[in-house]
Amino acid sequence: MGFNEKTHAYIAAKYYYYLTETFQNRGLAAFIHGTQYYALQRGRRMAQMAIRQGEELTQSAYNYYGEWVGTEDMKREGCQNQSEITPDGTLKITQCPWYTQFKDMGLEEAGKEYCRHLDSAISRGFNPYLNYVVDQTLHTGPCCIHRLAGGDIGEGMDRGKFSGGLKDFEYHCAHSFWAYHEVTSAIFLSQGEKVNENVLRDFSQDYGREMADRIWQYRDTNFNVCG
Repeated sequence: MGFNEKTHAYIAAKYYYYLTETFQNRGLAAFIHGTQYYALQRGRRMAQMAIRQGEELTQSAYNYYGEWVGTEDMKREGCQNQSEITPDGTLKITQCPWYTQFKDMGLEEAGKEYCRHLDSAISRGFNPYLNYVVDQTLHTGPCCIHRLAGGDIGEGMDRGKFSGGLKDFEYHCAHSFWAYHEVTSAIFLSQGEKVNENVLRDFSQDYGREMADRIWQYRDTNFNVCG
């Protein structure tokens, strides 16, 4: 098994663990900031791709230029993302591999914070005027509830995804690690570097040195721009 949704969640969970263990409330604030930093970069890449293709930054474009699709790994495990759009234009997510990974690691508190902030920040990076709201996640209720304040969150989903903007989960995992790495180093300096070392060490132990090395190879990547 290679990079997938669960390895992506693993990186965030480990950052939450080491940041809050080492720095308590400051660590939580740094984790939230790092999550938003990562998400805003992702949303901006999506916006750049949409503008390149001559599209306005609508919710339909947001859905079309999303950068990932579910992996075969999660389908085989039976924990792939499952969701529906309700008649009032609300997104309800009833199964999610990120939720499963946070729960399996015993780090649901990490999941609560990550999922509370992630998608709304991606949307703000894409277009801050879409008013994307996360009312509830699987960590706090029977399903995630995402909506637009005054719109249909599922607009244009029948278009599928723009293949030219999709990124594999090696890229997404590397982006996650290096976004948290940058924020953690900036805030906590040498102590933050120790957190970064611990996260990569744990990743190497659990997923192998080869996968850890592949993440390290992205260290000079500019994640602010679309490819």
